[in-house]
Amino acid sequence: MRSVIRMGVLGCASIALRRVMPAMKEAGNIELNAVASRDPAKAREVARQFGCAAADGYDDLLERADVDAVYIPLPAGLHAYWTSRALAAGRHVLVEKPLTCDHDTALALVDQARNAGLWLMENFMFLHHSQHRKVSDLIADGRIGDLHVFTARFGIPPRDAADIRYQPELGGGALLDVGVYPIRAASHFLGAGLEVVGSVLRLHPAHGIDVAGHALLCTPSGVTAELSFGFEHAYRSCYSLWGDHARLTLDRAFTPPPTSAPVVRIESSGQTEELSLPPDHQFKNITESFARSILQDADYAPHAEAITRQAALVDQVRAKAGLDQVQAKAGLISA
Repeated sequence: MRSVIRMGVLGCASIALRRVMPAMKEAGNIELNAVASRDPAKAREVARQFGCAAADGYDDLLERADVDAVYIPLPAGLHAYWTSRALAAGRHVLVEKPLTCDHDTALALVDQARNAGLWLMENFMFLHHSQHRKVSDLIADGRIGDLHVFTARFGIPPRDAADIRYQPELGGGALLDVGVYPIRAASHFLGAGLEVVGSVLRLHPAHGIDVAGHALLCTPSGVTAELSFGFEHAYRSCYSLWGDHARLTLDRAFTPPPTSAPVVRIESSGQTEELSLPPDHQFKNITESFARSILQDADYAPHAEAITRQAALVDQVRAKAGLDQVQAKAGLISA
């Protein structure tokens, strides 16, 4: 049996160069074989840096015999097109979040992958950090009692005006860039029954994209999730789970560096307990998990369900805020 997955990288985005490609070089079950860029000179430069081949464009990368799977770090608005192209070429796909800009397209891509017998994974790398497993264990052990409220915040400072986050035609906007993290975290802890009951998205008057948002979600049993996000904020990346006995909080929840030691804080009856956890490498973990799932022919159904559920919740946030009508008229999402 094969012991490694031969990877190609379709695009030279910052997240690929800073985080994911170095993680692939560290992974024990991945062989980084090729990289492609719209700019051939850029591809050659990156290939030299990572000791792999430079493909002659995206199409050439998908045709290479030494590539089993591709990682796609392109702008969000291009994910669906190139994911479909890669699946059609018989390649497994690890794609940056969000997979798509709407639920219908997510369903179509999941079906395409399933019908082709291929793995399609959305790169929510934070879920592969061991700190969240520890939090789940603490909740299961009754440390906070019965859970009633989940809150999450993810905000980053404003970017340069030329940043792709401000370009609606490329899938820009805070909801798709940072808002998807709190939404995915809420699903992770509260389960599949979540529904969006209200949301607000603040639009930038010049760029026409959402720059901040708030959403209220609820489970069938009445547990609520209060989420805030945006990219006109001081940096914040955290979540809390509030029960009838205590409240548990985790900072640096979504973007902890590999060398950072997480701290879980539990507050109860005026007392605070802090639990120090070991550092973990979520980027390496998710690349190895992706490769392992392919090599071991893992059950794809749970991951397919998570992808489509996430896309449905994003659509609901957009709809409750009225942004779906604005973007449909502009042709940015399916009407």
